Amino acid sequence: MAALLGRRALLQLCRVQTAEWDSACRPGATLSCSRQYVNSGKVSASLLSRHRTLTRQYSSDYKDDLRVRYLDGDDAGIVVVEINRPKAKNAISKNLVKMMFEAVEDIKKNNKVRSVILCSLVPGVFCAGADLKERAKMHQNEVGPFVSKARALITELGNLPMPTIAAIDGVALGGGLEMALACDIRIAASTAKMGLVETKLAIIPGAGGTQRLPRAIGVSLAKELIFTARVVDGADACRLGLVSHSVEQNKCGDAAYVRALELAREINPQGPIAIRMAKLAINQGIEVDISTGLAIEEACYAQVVPTKDRLEGLAAFKEKRIPHFKGE
Repeated sequence: MAALLGRRALLQLCRVQTAEWDSACRPGATLSCSRQYVNSGKVSASLLSRHRTLTRQYSSDYKDDLRVRYLDGDDAGIVVVEINRPKAKNAISKNLVKMMFEAVEDIKKNNKVRSVILCSLVPGVFCAGADLKERAKMHQNEVGPFVSKARALITELGNLPMPTIAAIDGVALGGGLEMALACDIRIAASTAKMGLVETKLAIIPGAGGTQRLPRAIGVSLAKELIFTARVVDGADACRLGLVSHSVEQNKCGDAAYVRALELAREINPQGPIAIRMAKLAINQGIEVDISTGLAIEEACYAQVVPTKDRLEGLAAFKEKRIPHFKGE
């Protein structure tokens, strides 16, 4: 009975996600979040793209801590979330958590988004973990709630319905690596350094690291890395399965971002509803036994059958042309 109820709940979740997609993509529909855009600047030669990009400015005293670019032209549907706290090595502060919550909420509601890249604007740094200077000023009673909020943020990042890619071009330690672990795919420069180093401070990873790292690389290796607070480079991370790709760093220091953008461009032309349902099926299915997982897959597959995109895919195959999916 419990399994049956679980399957019904999942089927309802699939239906809700596809209904939300249909509502947002229907002609004449308006997005649920309002955005104020300005033309964005670039920080390196390889980021001087051929298309115009848009940046959302968030309401904050430190609005430059996070920049969100909605690409357009051929890259429409790709969103680039860039952490920008150079003086603090992108450390996770109260303000950054607040801004990232806003950004994730906007992205989640925008059904025109097909993939998300999480990266850094600071050379040589992805995210150095918690802002320990800010943490030192917190009262003991404030630490727990802040860590809980950071954990909730990273959970929300992991629950985004579209593919997420972490581009690690520099140091990713503690909470910074936990943020990357919440993404679907991780790409690192070979020179990047990453690790869950909390035990050096007599604490443990508190934003999902003890759960996501074992799921990524296996229990024994995860224990070894956490127990020793070991830091590995991009090449070793790829060998361990911590990242999917390790790329040689370029002169601009953004090789992982460049590879992530290439990957996002591979994802972009595929059926957007199908991609979301595939992600849901994988994420839900990996947590249960194979029999329940197959039922989850069946429920998700049922949601793509009545779509116009499926018919467009069949028509394009028959007519030997590239399909044009609209998320309908």
